This record gives sequence, structure tokens and C-alpha cells, in this order.
Amino acid sequence: MANVAFLGMGVMGAPMAGHLAKAGHDVCVYNRTSAKAESWVEVHEGTSAETPRAAAAGRDIVMACVGNDDDLRGVCLGDDGAFAGMAEGALFVDHTTVSAEVTRELAAAAAEKGIAWVDAPVSGGQAGAENGQLVIMCGGAQDDYDRAEPVMAAFAKVSRRMGDVGAGQLTKMVNQICIAGLVQGLSEAMLFAQKAGLDGEAVVDVIQGGAAGSWQMVNRHKTMLEGKFDHGFAVDWMRKDLRICLSEAENIGAPLPGTALIDQYYKDVQAMGGGRWDTSSLIARLKALGA
Repeated sequence: MANVAFLGMGVMGAPMAGHLAKAGHDVCVYNRTSAKAESWVEVHEGTSAETPRAAAAGRDIVMACVGNDDDLRGVCLGDDGAFAGMAEGALFVDHTTVSAEVTRELAAAAAEKGIAWVDAPVSGGQAGAENGQLVIMCGGAQDDYDRAEPVMAAFAKVSRRMGDVGAGQLTKMVNQICIAGLVQGLSEAMLFAQKAGLDGEAVVDVIQGGAAGSWQMVNRHKTMLEGKFDHGFAVDWMRKDLRICLSEAENIGAPLPGTALIDQYYKDVQAMGGGRWDTSSLIARLKALGA
């Protein structure tokens, strides 16, 4: 069992930290809004701290799942940041989806203090976090990954080292590029089925076992057809992720015309007031166009 700090008690971080506590790890949590950390402690075995530094002090492993690049910098750096409280030889595991640039920046800052780093973004959404069934894509030294993997197992369905520092974030970008195209294609298909007078549920029942099948089809077609988008991964966060993808694609010379177009479609959904809707709400944009 490990002494772990977990920074970020959002819809992903809170259940992930909960699985760590249930697995028997000694967990101290931190959240920018302290009430969320206090609420977590009321439900789980563990403690909370007022700063990332205090949470990280004396911990073997510090994990984070926050919002974006700046949020991650905020919990890592400065007098109250986690790095200031971590001992030489401790390990920082970042589950946030951020840019490869900030990952390399913070990994280098950690290395200067003798702190190991693993970038470990996750896929599976809120349901995956709550059920302990996340897919984790990791970047870092093999020895550091080997230290992190048994602890991450508390909330992982699959965990794999993809390469050195930054490889986890690059793999997550591939994941988000795939999802964007899948959701747009499924949105068009479900709208077509409805306009053609077909039973969308029956259509999916037939085709999901063939070449068109996907997780998105199995798990999102029904709510798409019903126009329910109050679950899952929010459009605002998807646009953040796609901007990271598009920026890195420009850096490495990988054209992503479809991804760039779908990013603009999500911008349209935001303009419709759907920033907090699930990403499957792309079908709502199509329905508005056809109204």
C-alpha cells in the first residue's frame, strides 16, 4: 500500500481517489474549492489538505487530475505547489489531459528536484472513473511507470506505457481525434435514420455487431435519439482537448482537416448553450440545421 496525495476532486478525480482509498492506500486529497475535498473525506477513509504542498508532503506518489495546463502548473509550482512539498525520489503522476508542451515543462521542473514524472491521461469518462474502468495511457521511464502501475490499478481497466515523458499525452490526443470523428459520424447516421423513418434503436441493434460498431454507438445512440445530453464528457472540455490536438498537429506537421472542422461544430454547440452538454450533442447541431 502506498502513501498517496490526489490533487483535484472533480467528476473524475473524486471517484479515482475513492478507489485508491477503497484499495487500502493512505490518501490525502486537495481541491481548490476546499468544500469538495472535505465532502470526499466525509465519505472515504482519508484526509484533506489546504494546499497542494501540504497534501504532497511525505507522500510517495502524488496524483493530479485537474482542468487544463494552467491548473496543472498551479498545483505543481510555487511555494504552495506540490513540488515544494515532495521529497527527492517521490513520483508525480498526472492524469490531466494537457498539452505535451506543459508535460515536458513540468517533468523537467520535477527532475530538477529529483522528482520522477509519469504523464497518465485517462479515457472512459465519468462513468469509467466511478466504476474503476479507466483506460490509462502513460509516458515516462519504465521504472517510474512500474511504480505507478500497481497504484493506478485501483481505477484502471487497461494501463500501458507508451514511451518516454509526453507519450501518454500524445496517445490521448490520438484518442480524442478518433472520438471526434466517431461522434460526428454517429450523429449524422442517427439523424439520417430518423429522417428516413427508420427505428434508430433497431438500426443500431443490427449494425453494431458489424464494421460500423463502436463504443460510441453502443453507449450514446439512445441518448442521441432521445436528445438527452446531461451526462458524460462536456463539450467545453472536448474543445479544450481538440485545441491541444490541433496545436500539436501543427507542430509536427500532421494535417487534421476533419478534426479542425468538428472542433468548429462543437463551437456551434457552445453557441447554442451546450457547453456543458455531453459530446454526443453534435446531433443537436445537425437537427438545428435541418429545422
